[in-house]
Amino acid sequence: MNVQMHDVSADEEGLRLDRLLRRHRPGLTQGIIERLCRTGQVRIDGRRVISSTRVLAGQSVRIPPIHEIDAKPRHKTMPEAGAMRDLVARILYQDDDVIVLDKPAGLATQGGKGIALHLDGMLDALKFEARERPRLVHRLDRGTSGALVLARSAFAAAALAKAFRGRDTLKIYWALVVGLPVPLEGQIDLDLVRIGGSSGARTKPVPKGHQDAAHAITNYRTLDHAGRKFAWLELEPLTGRTHQLRAHCAAMGTPILGDSPYAGALAHAEGFARQLHLHARRLELPHPRGGVLIVEADLPPHLRASLAALGFTVPRAAAPEYRLRN
Repeated sequence: MNVQMHDVSADEEGLRLDRLLRRHRPGLTQGIIERLCRTGQVRIDGRRVISSTRVLAGQSVRIPPIHEIDAKPRHKTMPEAGAMRDLVARILYQDDDVIVLDKPAGLATQGGKGIALHLDGMLDALKFEARERPRLVHRLDRGTSGALVLARSAFAAAALAKAFRGRDTLKIYWALVVGLPVPLEGQIDLDLVRIGGSSGARTKPVPKGHQDAAHAITNYRTLDHAGRKFAWLELEPLTGRTHQLRAHCAAMGTPILGDSPYAGALAHAEGFARQLHLHARRLELPHPRGGVLIVEADLPPHLRASLAALGFTVPRAAAPEYRLRN
C-alpha cells in the first residue's frame, strides 16, 4: 500500500484527524495513530500534527502505508451474535442520518488494551441499508450507560461533531452519589488535568491557570436524597472533559457510587451493585437536517434497583421527539 494524499472534503470538515484516519485505514488502533503522528508519518499540508487536530476542507492529509502487522482487521474475532442482536434492540431512535443507542453499562465505546468487545467493533450490525457503517460522534465511559449518538454519513458526522463541540447540545446525566452535596444545587467550575497512561487515565482538579489544565464546568441539581448518606443527582456538563462528571462529583465530596478509581472503598456501600452508577439520561441536539432531536434512555437494572432500594421514584423515559425549532 502506497502513501495516500487525501484531500479533505467539505463534509469531512471538523472531524478529528484520528477519526479520519480510521475511516481510510479501518482497523488502526489509537496507539498506532499516536505513533504515526509522533514520528511525523501523518501530516497535514506537510506539517506535523497531533491526533486530535480538527481537519479543514481542502487540506491535504498524508496517510502513510500501514503494514499488515499494524493495521489489524477490525474484527479479529467476530463479536458474539447475541451481542450484535442486543445492540440492534437497544436503538432508541433511527432515521437516515442519526442513530441513538442505549449503551449498556460495561460495554466500551472503543477498543483498547484488554478490550475484546467494544461498540466500535460492532457498528457493522447497525449499517442496515446505508452504504457506510455508522460513526461515533462522542463517547461514554465503559461503565456509563445511556444515550449515545451515531452518525450514518460523513455529512451527519460533521454536523453532529460540531454540535457536540459547541453548546448546542444539552446533555443530562443521572448519578447516584455517596453523601449529600451542599448546596443541593449549583455549578462546579473546576479545572481538570489528565494523569496516568491511556489504560489507567484519570483526571484531577487543579487551580486555575495550572499548566495543561482544561476548563471544566458542570451544573448539578439534587433530585432526591436519603438523609445525608446518598443523593440522586441530575448533572449537566457544559464542557466535555475526560471523566468530568466523575472528577467533579468526587471533588464535591460526593463520589459516584461504584466509582473506585475516584473514591476507592468510599465509593462502595453494602447491598449495592459494585458498578458505576452514572447514566446518560437525556440528549437534546440539533438534527443534521434541521430541527431538534430529543431522546431519553431508561436506567440500567443496577441503577434502577439502587434508586428503588432507597425509595426513590424514577419516571420512565419519554418517547423520542423530533421537532422543528420555534
